Parts: sequence; C-alpha cells; structure tokens
Amino acid sequence: EVQLQASGGGLVQAGGSLRLSCAASGFTGDDYAIGWARQAPGKEREGVSCIWVGDGGTYYSASVKGRFTISSDNAKNTVYLQMGSLTPEDTAVYYCAADASCPLYAERVEYNYWGQGTLVTVSS
Repeated sequence: EVQLQASGGGLVQAGGSLRLSCAASGFTGDDYAIGWARQAPGKEREGVSCIWVGDGGTYYSASVKGRFTISSDNAKNTVYLQMGSLTPEDTAVYYCAADASCPLYAERVEYNYWGQGTLVTVSS
C-alpha cells in the first residue's frame, strides 16, 4: 500500500524560506514520481513540482520556477520541496502525491496517490 506523509508546513514571513518533506512508502524500486501540489482557499488545486525518483528529473510550474527546488533522498524514501522567496500568494495547503510518472505539465494534478496536506502560511 502506497503511503505518503507530508510535513514541514508553518508560518513564515514574506521573503522567507521553508522546506517541506514527503515520506513515501509502499513503492517497489524507484520507478515512480513524487509531486507537490497546493490548494489555496477558494482556488483549485494546482501542481507546483514533480520529480522522477529514479533518474532525478525535475519539473516546476511557472509560478514557482526559480524559487522552489524539489529533491529526493532515495535512501530515506523522502522527497523535499525547498521553498524560497515566499510571498503571500504561496499561502496554501501543500500536498505530496505520487504516480508512475510526472504529469505532462507540472501544473497538472493527475496523480493516483495523495498524502495529507500541510499548511503553509506566508505573512506580508
């Protein structure tokens, strides 16, 4: 059974940084992808980043490219999302998700497995 556990959310001031973690279990081998998506109040869920765990390929949405970095520690089965230059517009519940591959575009949210969310609040 695939399980995803997201953590690391919190309150941060605009311009600050935060690192989210996603602990994954239940996968066989490393031929899968882990992504991060977020949902702000009153808005639809949107993908922000995805990583192919096997080869390390990464993808970012236009809204976070250059500010967020996704990485994977395969020994720990954990994927990280390092977020920098945060703005109040980044305030959302962040979810980690998984599937056999990353969506065609990083903004998409076609994942079969989802973890619980972790709230990120950026104050101005």
